[in-house]
Amino acid sequence: MKNSHSCFIIAEVGVNHNNNMTLAKKLISEAKKAGADAVKFQTFKADTLALKNTPKVAYQKRSGRKEETHHSMLKKLELSEKNHLLIQKFCKKNNIEFISTPYDLESVIFLSKIGVKKFKIASADIVDHQMHNYLAKKNKEVIISTGMSTIKEIAQTINIYKTKKNNKFSILHCVSNYPCSDESLNLKNILTLQKKFKCKVGFSDHSIGNISSIIAIGYGAKIIEKHFTLDKKMRGPDHLASSTPQEFSSLVKDIRRAERAIGSLNRKIQKEELSMRNVSRKSLIYKKNLKTNQILSNNDITSIRPGNKILGNKINFFIGKKLKKNVKKQEHLKFTDVKR
Repeated sequence: MKNSHSCFIIAEVGVNHNNNMTLAKKLISEAKKAGADAVKFQTFKADTLALKNTPKVAYQKRSGRKEETHHSMLKKLELSEKNHLLIQKFCKKNNIEFISTPYDLESVIFLSKIGVKKFKIASADIVDHQMHNYLAKKNKEVIISTGMSTIKEIAQTINIYKTKKNNKFSILHCVSNYPCSDESLNLKNILTLQKKFKCKVGFSDHSIGNISSIIAIGYGAKIIEKHFTLDKKMRGPDHLASSTPQEFSSLVKDIRRAERAIGSLNRKIQKEELSMRNVSRKSLIYKKNLKTNQILSNNDITSIRPGNKILGNKINFFIGKKLKKNVKKQEHLKFTDVKR
């Protein structure tokens, strides 16, 4: 069961479906089992996204033929409108939210038409103001990744939404490499983005393992996104840097545990501490037999467990006061023992 701190966890399928709908459905089912709130795909047409001679970036060269271009790689991975509808229907059946990343205005319009509620904008498109203007004007809920961008570029994009009075935007801290190094993660930037833009901030995690997402939760991240695959050895540009179902399940469990551990800003004694408190703290006792009218000093009093009587922080109340009666060694002090 989620608590009030629950962040939204996205299994980033991206293009890991390899344009195989049996694989796409399996990815959705496994993401649901792993505890994801949503699965995210990508919506694009290769011919309008990249020129035919566009080269692959470094991490994409790990898969496919050596002579394969960025465009030809994308061409194999673009989803048809029919397959979008099939995936969306399967997500609904499995009670997991379907999200997609549109890479152009036409894709935004198509996703709107089929009823997609959330739009995830890739880091590369934070500068696509045509797309942002449309989304802001239509009052869409948008999650914006900020990899490769400056604070000024982020501010310019956020200003589009604010100008159009659309406050339904979130931003994700992100480092655009697959995988990215620990030295590049700069997770404190989550705090910078929260302070600067006064909005929900999350983390698009391209690192190895769970620790970065857990740190992000500690800094207040409300969205965690991580790439998802069935097998890191499958063909395709993103499989190697993605989490398997077992790894993703572990991530979700760690996130939910971190949320429970964060608690609140209020300091309070926890219920499970009470028995320890009563035993391990110490109560004030007399070190020796003392007679009436004895003026108490530090040499007359000590502390001993359990702490279920007057505690040591009250010792100054007794020092310098006269006893009203005789007391015995190891007898617990009482406020009525002394003259006021």
